[in-house]
Amino acid sequence: MLLRKQIILTFIAAAFFAASFVGFSSVEAQQQNAKSPAATPTPTPTPAVIEDDEVIKVDTEVVNVLFTAQDRNRRLITNLAQRDIRILENDKPQEITAFAKQVDLPLSLAILIDTSISQERTLPAEKSAAISFLESVVRPTKDEVAVISFTGESTLEQGMTNNMQRLRRAIDRVQFVPPSGYIGGGVITGTPPASSDNQMTAGSTAIWDSIWITSDEILGPAPEKTRRAIILLSDGVNTSGRKKLDDAIQAALKAEAIIYAVGVGDDFYGGVDRGSMSKIAERTGGRAFFPRDERELREAFKQIEDEMRSQYLIAYEPSNQTLDGSYRKIEIQLANQQLQKDKVKVTHRQGYFAKSPQKK
Repeated sequence: MLLRKQIILTFIAAAFFAASFVGFSSVEAQQQNAKSPAATPTPTPTPAVIEDDEVIKVDTEVVNVLFTAQDRNRRLITNLAQRDIRILENDKPQEITAFAKQVDLPLSLAILIDTSISQERTLPAEKSAAISFLESVVRPTKDEVAVISFTGESTLEQGMTNNMQRLRRAIDRVQFVPPSGYIGGGVITGTPPASSDNQMTAGSTAIWDSIWITSDEILGPAPEKTRRAIILLSDGVNTSGRKKLDDAIQAALKAEAIIYAVGVGDDFYGGVDRGSMSKIAERTGGRAFFPRDERELREAFKQIEDEMRSQYLIAYEPSNQTLDGSYRKIEIQLANQQLQKDKVKVTHRQGYFAKSPQKK
């Protein structure tokens, strides 16, 4: 992530506020106690002790990139060293300033659940797997999760919280939303059974709108030094909304959110758009999964959990320090020839947006 870094000699207690969420059609009111910032002590000549997971603040721009590595059998590799990799920005080598294994940073996670007509028969299994995943992953003292359901519009079922009881209730109340006149089995009152021509109008789905607003309004304001991720449960078939796939990718990159796309849907409604789900996952540094049954769905969640526990963090100071708001491509390469021969695959977000110049 880009951080404006200044040399500091003291710590300032962080102030966290529960932000009101704008843009959702139905929002559950969330109230959290906010801590008032502590008074800043007078600087002294004694340098502050920097913990292992602290980022030393200097007067420059820094880019942080999370990544995972897998061998040819898709087993996660957890013993890489800094010398094993190199990083490029717009094809130019960059100097690595920090490298950490198995990052233990706090996690801000959003679970997006498609409740359109194509999810009628798969939704119960999705909800059960999601609850089991959260019970295994969420650390009450570090992590926070939001739950969003969507069809043609998005609903914030639960704002960011580490309270598992609230998260269970939020997921439990997510329900399939039938289109007007729907009587089940793909049949709309007054029409023949849904066909390849009319099935897509039997309930609109604005996937990219939901990802865009989640990235911008929920994950974007998350505290610094926080991993941000989205788990998308959908068939990937976008039928409405103002945002395009590339808009959703751009919003996720700006929020530095990794997207794990879990492609689930009913073959009766055309199945899963693997191309779109794979693209949004790959561009943001996540992975796409296409489970065929409940067992594979739970396995997909298990793999997501394992990846989150096996991430590396790499930081570098871009050689191009221009604040022009431009998109810059990131590439992490293997410098270790043996790892190259072993066909090790590195997964990371494929770029970021530089900060824009401040208006005077």
